[in-house]
Amino acid sequence: MLLQLSICTFVTTATLIETLQSHFDRDRYLVTYCSTAKEFLAYIEQHKQHLDCLVLEENSQFGDLAHQLHQSKALLPAVLLLPSGTSCDVDGGCEIAYHDAEVYLSVDRIAQLLEAIDRAIDRFLQLPPPERSIDTRPSESTSPVSAETFLMEQQQRLADKLRERLGYLGVYYKRNPQRFLRNLPREERQKLIQQIQHLYHDIVLNYFFQNASLNQQIDEFVNLAFFADISVTYIVEIHMELMDEFSNQLKLEGRSEEILLDYRLTLIDVIAHLCEMYRRSIPRDS
Repeated sequence: MLLQLSICTFVTTATLIETLQSHFDRDRYLVTYCSTAKEFLAYIEQHKQHLDCLVLEENSQFGDLAHQLHQSKALLPAVLLLPSGTSCDVDGGCEIAYHDAEVYLSVDRIAQLLEAIDRAIDRFLQLPPPERSIDTRPSESTSPVSAETFLMEQQQRLADKLRERLGYLGVYYKRNPQRFLRNLPREERQKLIQQIQHLYHDIVLNYFFQNASLNQQIDEFVNLAFFADISVTYIVEIHMELMDEFSNQLKLEGRSEEILLDYRLTLIDVIAHLCEMYRRSIPRDS
C-alpha cells in the first residue's frame, strides 16, 4: 500500500529549498520542487488531481500565482512560508491569499513544517462550502457555484485518498515520539514550554474580541500540544497559572476578579479542540 503524501513546492530561495529537502522523509513524502512560476503552474495543471498539499514561499509573485491557481481550479491544502520573524497573529500582516484554510509558517520555524502540512490538510478538509469561504477574484470562467462544487470535489478526493491509502482519516496526525515534550533536550523543552505558554496567553487576551486570527492561534496551540504529547492536565495548569497572574494584577488595580470566571470558556474551548485532535488520531475500525 502506498503510504506517501504527494507534495509540490514553489520556492525561489536556493537555501530554503535545501532546508526543505532535509525535512522530508522520503518514505512518507513524494516531493516535487519548483523554482519558477511557469514550472509550478504547469506541474499543478498536470497533477492537481493527485496532489495532497502545496508548500509555497510568499514573495512578490504570490498574489498573481494564487489567482492563477483559482483560475485553473487548483484548490489544495497549502502551507505558506513567510519571512523569518513574521508573525501573523501579532502584526496582522497575513491576509487570506489563497483560501481560508491556508496555514502560515515562518521560515525560522521550519522544523514544524511536517506538522504544518498535517494541519493544512486537516483545515482544508473542514473548509466550509459557502462561496465566501474561497477568496476568489471575479472572472468569467469561475462562478460561486462552480467554485463551491469544485471545493467539495477536492475535499472528497483527498479524504478518499487518505482513507484508501492508510485506512483512516487521521493518518496525517502521525507523531514522532522524539518530539514529545518529555523526550526533548532540556533547552528545547524549555523553549517549547515558553512558546506554548505565550500562545495560550494570546488566545486568552483575544478570546472575547472579534479577532480574525483567533482560530489560527487555537489551531497552532492545539497542534503544538498534540505533537508534543501534552496532556489536558498540563493545559489546565497553564490556564490556572495565567489566571493567578491576572488575579494578582487585578488586585493591585483594586478591581474585581469575577471577570476571570468567564475565561473558563477559553479553557473548555481549547481542551475540546485538543481532545478532538486526539480522538481523530485513533485509527477507525474497518
